[in-house]
Amino acid sequence: MVKYILVCGGVISGIGKGVIASSTGLMLKAAGLKVTAIKIDPYMNIDAGTMAPTEHGEVYVLNDGGETDLDLGNYERYLDISLNRDNNVTTGKVYQHVIDRERRGDYLGKTVQIIPHLTNAIQDWIERVSKIPVDETGEEPDVCIVELGGTVGDIESMPFVEAMRQFQFRVGHENFALIYVSLIPVVGGEQKTKPTQAGVRDLRGLGLLPDLIACRCTDTLLTATMEKVSMFCHVSPQQVLGVHNVSSTYHVPLLLQGQGMLEYLQKRLNLGEITIKPEFKKKGENFMGRWKALTVGQERLFDTVSIVLVGKYTSLQDSYMSVVKALEHASMRCGRKLELQWVDSSDLEPHAQTSNPVKYHDAWSAVCSAKGIIVPGGFGHRGTEGMISAVKWAREQKIPFLGICLGFQVAVIEWARSVCGLEEANSAELLPETPHPVICFMPEISKTHMGGTMRLGLRPTVFEPNTENSKLRRLYGSKDVAWERHRHRYEVEPKYVDELESKGGMRFVGKDERGERMQMLELDDHPYFVALQAHPEFCSRPLNPSPPFLGLVAAACGDSTLLEQIENNEKTYVAPHPESAKVVPASVGVTEQGKGRKQAVDGIRVRGDVNGDLEETEERLAKVTVNGENGDC
Repeated sequence: MVKYILVCGGVISGIGKGVIASSTGLMLKAAGLKVTAIKIDPYMNIDAGTMAPTEHGEVYVLNDGGETDLDLGNYERYLDISLNRDNNVTTGKVYQHVIDRERRGDYLGKTVQIIPHLTNAIQDWIERVSKIPVDETGEEPDVCIVELGGTVGDIESMPFVEAMRQFQFRVGHENFALIYVSLIPVVGGEQKTKPTQAGVRDLRGLGLLPDLIACRCTDTLLTATMEKVSMFCHVSPQQVLGVHNVSSTYHVPLLLQGQGMLEYLQKRLNLGEITIKPEFKKKGENFMGRWKALTVGQERLFDTVSIVLVGKYTSLQDSYMSVVKALEHASMRCGRKLELQWVDSSDLEPHAQTSNPVKYHDAWSAVCSAKGIIVPGGFGHRGTEGMISAVKWAREQKIPFLGICLGFQVAVIEWARSVCGLEEANSAELLPETPHPVICFMPEISKTHMGGTMRLGLRPTVFEPNTENSKLRRLYGSKDVAWERHRHRYEVEPKYVDELESKGGMRFVGKDERGERMQMLELDDHPYFVALQAHPEFCSRPLNPSPPFLGLVAAACGDSTLLEQIENNEKTYVAPHPESAKVVPASVGVTEQGKGRKQAVDGIRVRGDVNGDLEETEERLAKVTVNGENGDC
């Protein structure tokens, strides 16, 4: 029986439920248990794919192409697991599921209501998804962490709260625990508990009782405050945990562990009844040992590395959460403290020199003093000319550079303009009437529907012949294929590829399985200038940094550090994806070159290959005849 731990919050949203949920899961994994996670988002959207990053932060992409809340990124990074789109539940998804069933006649004769039909659908969803394997073992998880987004008491989350109230009886008391995350504000120098008391009272009124109360506060939770929360919230002092601000969120698992959370959960959920294989226990202990070494070592770092992020959505830094985390992972591997400077790409454009000269000066000052520059993804025209200017500076001044998705595309545009002489080169997305659309709209993508219609999910990149000396390929362990997650509608126009590569110095070192889509580029005569159409930040882990990010940070530290990390990765790099996820969906070639090549190259497995299925069917039918010839039917 799967054990369930519900994490919900009160007082305010954005209080840190995701980090506490991930940290709880990490402790359980370190104990040798198999852990999965589910995030409930009460908004009406089917998924996060159509929301601007400035709404809820970045859109996090999973292996199966699911566009989800950024908290699923926390779960994957902390627990080193691979989730799927069903691990993110939204109000829109559940309502759509229930309405579809009603249209099919599944509720024939019944009045379809919030209770019991919607709440039952939520419980069924959670129970089903909690049993899906999420790691390389391929086994059913032992524990499922369920995070309820928003704030308890919000109208939009009420069906989910009621569903979880019922769910605790469906699975049984010994299989369900609740962690309530609340805020302890400081007023006049005193830690105040009234908001927490009121929040717990509301929670109890809805039929849920907290087993642990995690108190978020700026400084260490005082003993007197802890005792007060215990007294007025009807829990023992051992059930009140202080979660104060720390220098890095990677310290939170150790902070919770030091207050006895694991021991409490083991007793409360009777985790001792779960049989843990010795190899899992040993692996968990090794995992926690490496995690402790990482976090303790981070505090002792003195040398810094300065990276400038040139982006479109810098007003909300959560818009680039995975990018920042990937930079942190790489910095820790290189033994440096990350100094990240944020530059709005619009501030680099000529118009800013007159409209806001201070921002223009500060932006260019940051770019010019950077040891490394990263241009991440985005959509739309705004700020792209500033990105192109930053790319040009990095290329000409030999500054280490990494471009991601849109960053990859603007790097191609800059090369086309500055080196190939195509002065008006642009993207069909940014300037539809451009005479040189070096970036084009992908032919198979819908032009009428926006949600879930991009090229999404885990895709292979096959390194080209004679790229054995490519820095990027060596960072991927000198393997023939690299797997990363994609999210884009536009790509390099195939008819310009020969012209772009003809000038020498720039090469598309990685392409898709048919060789028709450009997915990685690299400059030869440069310390480190690489760009990817994919989003490698989504696959970075604290103990297993993303190769392109590791290369950027290492190059920013110096040539010797880059060489050291390349040589290390050639020997030790292991992709974070389970082998079962390394499957590409069947598609047809869109260029003359692509139409003549199969997808199943270099060991790449294809899902839903119509031609392959047809051939297999024909072979089986050939062995079956009627009237006893060659067999019976």
